[in-house]
This record gives sequence, C-alpha cells and structure tokens, in this order.
Amino acid sequence: MKNTSEMLPGTLDMLVLKAVSLAPLHGYGVLLRIRDISGGALDIPQGSLYPALYRLEHQQLIASEWGQSDNNRRAKFYSITPAGRKRLRQETAGWNQMANAIAAALSARPEEV
Repeated sequence: MKNTSEMLPGTLDMLVLKAVSLAPLHGYGVLLRIRDISGGALDIPQGSLYPALYRLEHQQLIASEWGQSDNNRRAKFYSITPAGRKRLRQETAGWNQMANAIAAALSARPEEV
C-alpha cells in the first residue's frame, strides 16, 4: 500500500494520532514518522496530510505550537491531546477487532462452514 487512496476511511487520522502520540512533530515529520513506523509501506502525500492535521486540530484531538525545525525553519509542531489519546485507544481497539475478524474469515476452511 503506497498512498492514501488505498487506505480505509479514517485510517489516516488514526495514523497521524499514533505518530504524534510518540513525540511532537511538524507536518513533514509526521509524514516521515508514518513512513518509518510502517516499515516504509505507507507514503502519505502532503496533500492528504495537511487537511488531516487541520481536521484533527479542529476536533481538538491534536494541538499545535510554533517552534524551530531541525533545519532552523519556523514550523508548526503537533502533539496529541487527552481527547486524542482517548480516540487513538478507541480507534486502535476497533481496528484490531476488525483485523482479527477479517483474519478469522480469511483462514476459514471448507469443513468449518
């Protein structure tokens, strides 16, 4: 899976919440973190990321603060809020439940039905 068009709805928001739950990041840092934690399998386009950051901030699931990036540029850094942590737990539990259900369905054998 290489881009967001192949992702299930809501997955990008969950991944952004996970990325910023590990440490505050600027926008491009979020892209790199998602790429890193997915083992390079997910490459989020900037055109998909920034609307997700705006949406999550508007929902008060992440907060932003201006700071300096590694290359000494002014950048907006995002961090997860308590409401964002709660949503991440909920989304993670739902995702794991769905993944387990799909795995069980895919491993079904003819004699089991």
